[in-house]
Amino acid sequence: MMEMKNTLTDELLSQVEAFTRGVDTSSFLDVNALFANVSALLFGALDTINWCGFYYLKDDGDLILGPFAGRPACILLKKGHGVCQKAIETSRMVIVNDVHTFDGHIACDSESMSECVFPLHREGKVFAVLDIDSPEAGHFTNDVLDLWIRTAALLDSIL
Repeated sequence: MMEMKNTLTDELLSQVEAFTRGVDTSSFLDVNALFANVSALLFGALDTINWCGFYYLKDDGDLILGPFAGRPACILLKKGHGVCQKAIETSRMVIVNDVHTFDGHIACDSESMSECVFPLHREGKVFAVLDIDSPEAGHFTNDVLDLWIRTAALLDSIL
């Protein structure tokens, strides 16, 4: 089973990497298109998540919805509230095993039980976040995190 999981991770990462080729990362439209493909690919390939997408950091510290796959989402996440903002404040990955226990969680989809958020940087500053939700509590364990960590690292490295 682990070999199959590693193969799937490698295949998905290979596709994400292929999406990055030729992307002008100085162009917001190019990055937006890249993020759209990444969220669609990962959401479509994994039945253990119910939302995968991006939020862009605005100058005022709020987050605005970017490309995603899944149910409709919150358009604006105010500064200082929620899991995505915690990832920005700490500039680190944030994993919440049970979103109902996270003080200040923003429930855009009542079916989401766990969440994982990665800050993405441009020129040393947080530019956006990659946000993944699962309908399973405690979903983001070490055996599934590899894909998300490697995807976020790849995107972070090209921005």
